[in-house]
Amino acid sequence: MALLKIARMGHPVLLARAAEVSEPTSPEIARLIDDMIETMIDAKGAGLAAPQVHVPLRLFVYRVPAERSAGPEDPPRETQALINPVITPVGEETALAVEGCLSIPGLRGAVPRPARVHYAGVDREGRPVEGEATGFLAVVLQHEYDHLDGVLYPMRMQDFTRFAFEDEMQRYGIAGPVQQEPAR
Repeated sequence: MALLKIARMGHPVLLARAAEVSEPTSPEIARLIDDMIETMIDAKGAGLAAPQVHVPLRLFVYRVPAERSAGPEDPPRETQALINPVITPVGEETALAVEGCLSIPGLRGAVPRPARVHYAGVDREGRPVEGEATGFLAVVLQHEYDHLDGVLYPMRMQDFTRFAFEDEMQRYGIAGPVQQEPAR
């Protein structure tokens, strides 16, 4: 396994739509997933999309650490891969979550997103995966899925007074935790 270089905001790979993975169970994809997991864990991330490591393919890895889970509907999750995902909102409710990104180091911002999503795709063995997610998992899935379409979280922000360096945000309480918002 190897640590991969993470593309930073400004690199064109982060602004393009990624291609479908034609052979999800190929040895090359298995190696990429292993390297992405190692890179994500080394960088202390909760998710990492293939375009973030300069590979324009529709796959990402993710996890929900115990300290980020929000109870029975959002339990901790071991690291997993989702290949050729499809993410769709469930219902009208939105949530405001403070997000960071390994491609935008040191910054965080408050991003409105659907509070509940349905996800589907295949895992690294090519088996179908699907479910519904809320809380931190829903945020991570949507954030990583955005990377596959060339979208970075600041592009989704509506209030740039809640966009700041991580250490300043913590020091001054600029943005709070995930908050539910009224249905729109």
